[in-house]
Amino acid sequence: MKKLFLTAVTAFFMLNVSAQTDANMGIIPAPASVVKTAGYFTVGDNVVISALPTNRGIAQTIKEFLLSKGVTAKIVSAKMPLKASEKVIVLWNDSDNKLPAEGYNISIKGNRIVLQGKEAGLFYAMQSFLQLFPSEKINGTYTIPNVVINDYPRFSYRGLHLDVGRHFFPLSFIKKYIDVMAAYKLNNFHWHLTEDQGWRIEIKKYPKLTEVGGSRNGTIIGNFPGSGGTDNEVYKGYYTQAEAKEIVAYAAARYINVIPEIELPGHSSAAIAAYPELSCFPDRDTPIAVNAPWSGSRSGKQVQQTWGVFDDIFVPSENTFKFLEDVLDEVIAIFPSKYIHIGGDEAPKKYWKESEFCQQLIKEKGLKDEHELQSYFIQRIEKYLNNKGRSIIGWDEILEGGLAPNATVMSWRGEKGGIEAAKQNHDVLMTPSTNGLYFDHKQSLAEDEPLTIGRNGKGFAPYAKVYNYDPVPSVLTEDQKKYIKGVQANLWTEYIETPSKVEYMLFPRVYALAEIAWTPLAKKDLKNFSEERLSLHLSKLDKTGTNYWIPTAVGQPEKEVVGENHVITLKTPIIGAKIFYTLDGYRPSENAAEYTTPLNINVPQGKKKVLKTIVITPSGKRSVVAETVLNNGATTEAKVK
Repeated sequence: MKKLFLTAVTAFFMLNVSAQTDANMGIIPAPASVVKTAGYFTVGDNVVISALPTNRGIAQTIKEFLLSKGVTAKIVSAKMPLKASEKVIVLWNDSDNKLPAEGYNISIKGNRIVLQGKEAGLFYAMQSFLQLFPSEKINGTYTIPNVVINDYPRFSYRGLHLDVGRHFFPLSFIKKYIDVMAAYKLNNFHWHLTEDQGWRIEIKKYPKLTEVGGSRNGTIIGNFPGSGGTDNEVYKGYYTQAEAKEIVAYAAARYINVIPEIELPGHSSAAIAAYPELSCFPDRDTPIAVNAPWSGSRSGKQVQQTWGVFDDIFVPSENTFKFLEDVLDEVIAIFPSKYIHIGGDEAPKKYWKESEFCQQLIKEKGLKDEHELQSYFIQRIEKYLNNKGRSIIGWDEILEGGLAPNATVMSWRGEKGGIEAAKQNHDVLMTPSTNGLYFDHKQSLAEDEPLTIGRNGKGFAPYAKVYNYDPVPSVLTEDQKKYIKGVQANLWTEYIETPSKVEYMLFPRVYALAEIAWTPLAKKDLKNFSEERLSLHLSKLDKTGTNYWIPTAVGQPEKEVVGENHVITLKTPIIGAKIFYTLDGYRPSENAAEYTTPLNINVPQGKKKVLKTIVITPSGKRSVVAETVLNNGATTEAKVK
């Protein structure tokens, strides 16, 4: 059994006692089956944790969790006889292979709590047990209803991505990110390590990749294409190979696979800045993105300071392939993942069309055009990695010009690429930006939202949109559907500069992601998720100092409501939070009226009123201001009263 560590994430499991009345026991993602029975397990200081030596890490985590709740427990060998009167938590390996690889069973009855599963399954059983444990005592003791939980994941691949190329995040935060994944049964961390704006992984054979490629001389100001310049401040950072191995080991202890992404042939400006001979035109200045204004000088190749897509991509020369093979040799020595992500997206063909070398190569290889040249490029890299025992994942652009034989397609430009790949009998991971799975998109249309990549209503991904997404397209046949191996959300960081903002963009959408990745489709229930379990998990999150997006008041209409008399019934989205409102046109704060009972609002004929609300959590965090127009025949020009 891999060693486990009690981390700050354990604090996330301080659930309110009302979790015990929820049909899913407060657990996210919702289990496949929850059956409550009569009776309760009461927790006192006489609790014993029975475990084999291989399960010592899980036993220790449970022991320390109970200690944080004021309960002293002791760990004993599974071979030690137990008295019938003893309160026991039993960690039981599924040696009979009765459960799926990641499946688990929890049985709570009388004096016994039994957590059962194979290695990963037992780990997930522990996570669910920590979630269902009550936060409050009843009559001086913690009480857990008797229950039987049988659970297993819908998809084998449950992923979460983080871009560290645009903005770099410290090792401690990467570990926290992984802790969140583990807590919610996500099992693949997609680490986007190279970009036009920064190369973030040490490659010892090519030190300039981090010395030059890991540093840019400025960062765009404001939304793309920016205000006409950058901040002119040096921005740099990279992970050493030792640090990357530390992350791999940390993730593995939590049953999470780390998939590195090395972008090719596009998004390679940082590598080309370090080694200009990798470009079709080594002597050309660094290009800028289409429609991106530029202030300052451009001399030679530079790490990009603005966002966008750039024409300078890898030249498909033998020198480039040797470079990439050397890089990948060091990458696969760090990352044991079966998959290596090679990007393959947004690779403009302008330089290839202008290059005599590329045009000659197209003729020599009998290729039709530059799209087939990209396919040739990808297939060469795939063959090299296959010979090393690895497989590639690419964004759906790798379909262009012909799909590499063993490639897995990550469908991001909607579902079309994934559907096409599945029809060609290729494995698919669904991550469409159009279905809420780009966590860099805004979570509401309120003016209070921070700068994100979406503007004018575009890039809108509330958690409900994430939750309602089904990764298996209905247009596929039953045989084709088996190629949909999983789902992933992506968090790109052009406009996400700090760990705190990553957290804001991550929560609560990561909970919805976990549920669509794990829970059987028939068990999904948005009302239960948003009004019961989400409230619990945000309540515990509020106690940890973690930043997060605060949902607006439950029950407030999102669109204009027509009529004279309106009864508005609201519910706080977080336990202990308060709702404040105004009807006078002013923005609400804690100085406004507090919502305590349903609002009866009368709107005179020909007039309209605007209900504005804000949610303030126990820790003082504030939601965006939500607005509802109550209109009784008013024209567009009518003033709000």
